[in-house]
Amino acid sequence: MEGTEADVGASGGFKDATMGRHIARRLVEIGVTDIFTVPGDFNLTLLDHLIAEPRLKNIGCCNELNAGYAADGYARSRGAAACVVTFTVGGLSVINAIAGAYSENLPVICIAGGPNSNDFGTNRILHHTIGIPDFSQELRCFQTVTCYQAVVSHLEDAHEQIDRAISTALKESKPVYISISCNLPGIPHPTFIRDPIPFSLVERTSNSSELAAAVEAAATFLGNAVKPILVGGPKLRVAKAMQAFVELADASGYALSVMPSGKGMVPETHEHFIGTYWGAVGTSFCGEIVESADAYLFAGPIFNDYSSVGYSLLLKKEKAVIVQPDRVVIGNGSAFGGVLMKDFLEELAKVITKNTTAYENYHRIFVPDGQPNPPEPNEPLRVNILFQHIQKMLTENTAVLAETGDSWFNCQKLKLPEGCGYEFQMQYGSIGWSVGALLGYAQSIPDKRVIACIGDGSFQVTAQDVTTMIRNEQKSVIFLINNGGYTIEVEIHDGPYNLIKNWNYTGVVEAFNNEDGKLWTAKVKCEEELIEAITTATGEKEDHLCFIEVIVHKDDTSKELLEWGSRVCSANSRPPNPQKALILPETTEDDDRDSSFLSVDEDESDYNDDTFEAEEVQHEEVQHEDVQHD
Repeated sequence: MEGTEADVGASGGFKDATMGRHIARRLVEIGVTDIFTVPGDFNLTLLDHLIAEPRLKNIGCCNELNAGYAADGYARSRGAAACVVTFTVGGLSVINAIAGAYSENLPVICIAGGPNSNDFGTNRILHHTIGIPDFSQELRCFQTVTCYQAVVSHLEDAHEQIDRAISTALKESKPVYISISCNLPGIPHPTFIRDPIPFSLVERTSNSSELAAAVEAAATFLGNAVKPILVGGPKLRVAKAMQAFVELADASGYALSVMPSGKGMVPETHEHFIGTYWGAVGTSFCGEIVESADAYLFAGPIFNDYSSVGYSLLLKKEKAVIVQPDRVVIGNGSAFGGVLMKDFLEELAKVITKNTTAYENYHRIFVPDGQPNPPEPNEPLRVNILFQHIQKMLTENTAVLAETGDSWFNCQKLKLPEGCGYEFQMQYGSIGWSVGALLGYAQSIPDKRVIACIGDGSFQVTAQDVTTMIRNEQKSVIFLINNGGYTIEVEIHDGPYNLIKNWNYTGVVEAFNNEDGKLWTAKVKCEEELIEAITTATGEKEDHLCFIEVIVHKDDTSKELLEWGSRVCSANSRPPNPQKALILPETTEDDDRDSSFLSVDEDESDYNDDTFEAEEVQHEEVQHEDVQHD
């Protein structure tokens, strides 16, 4: 149903019935109250009408990449986010962040101001292009990293295209791309009624017979095991199954763990929680319990070279129940499609046989982690001492954000209190993600204080938007770990390219502040200075953005990074298989095997076809459904 011109007048004036105001109201409707923007001549009119919506706040960013990263961080908490950029120069700058959001299943709505509608098909050459009259370059680039694309160059169908794009982002939990011709946002049109009809998205449901069969098969499979366990993965979020997974853990009594990219999605205060399963670099004793189990249920896993520690996990397909957002695979046997993860876990919890054997085994062999050697007075600060003190900062009113690098491993070892958030980007692993993501994540959860651990190399990529945090009066605590380079790359493959020019980091952010905001900085070199800085940041300066530069030795890393780096290096440096180097084989029916377990040839690896070694080929997680209106 579409409004008429009379409806518009009755609801508050035809002047408000514009495309720009319609987009703004739709964003607010889905929970987005902040938009991350970089102005350009093709989006200025659109921005005028977006910020005219009183419930929508404009967060102006220093560059498009950070605007995209901010939207990524925001969507992790709010369930959706939006960024606005200009045509091509802005779009191709933000696209790296959108690709990361795609990999993390985040519904980010990327809106680009586009050419004047009169310029399409005229063979004219425009600025902000590569100098050809074809305006589709930006669109074609976004087609590979978004689930839906809309080019809005006519008012008549703009309402339908915009609503379909936003609803598709929500249903598929992936980014979408919307291009808006620069001359259209401010033109009133009857379809843009002031109070748009609310979205009514069709709820997806499981196939009841497939669900029942999957639950029965899984219950039998797990019931026949002696020491089964549960492992949560990152797709618990996109499947909206985190609570259902906890209910299954409660009902089953199984030992409970998470994959590294699932940290924060399962309460670590659960009585049967045993830590992070990350092969040789996970929580002590967790890997031994998981890999010695005779059955394991993985809910929403991603097995890639990073999460499998260079394809070295000791897991067997015939022991596994793999639960993806809409599919269940049991051992070497049946696969059940059309089964939603949330429904499956809830139903399985009702019939599962309780078995605490694996947790009891863990409890028997568990030895508490040791404490780092206490430092001498004014001894140069060590990373393990730093994280010992960060652990003490964590409460239900905090959240942790970890940058790509050694912070991945050190933050994995933090024990999260109930209600403490945790975010990092593992699948895409884009160095520099954390600064923009911190901006968006902190903006989305103003009642929590975010503690960010960022390496110096990563910070240099995207540092500018610390100024945006100051401008928006955020109160995060940033630990800038200054060890002189790209440490994670050093441990994979060292070379002079991993060294960076050292900055005066506290001086840089003070320059960003320019004595015009609530910023407090400190530079620490020993434990005594660290304790004093944390005391000030959590006390007198708790309402400030606190930036603490921590100077550590260039070779001071976690033992986990040393192990992980060597294994990833080994995986990266495997020589070509001579049988495959000459010609690419054609796909045949013989190749049609379960793609959850892609093998490495026996002469390249100690692990065979029965071993977990790679992420499944992504199948379509959500089918397109028509948008319905009340």
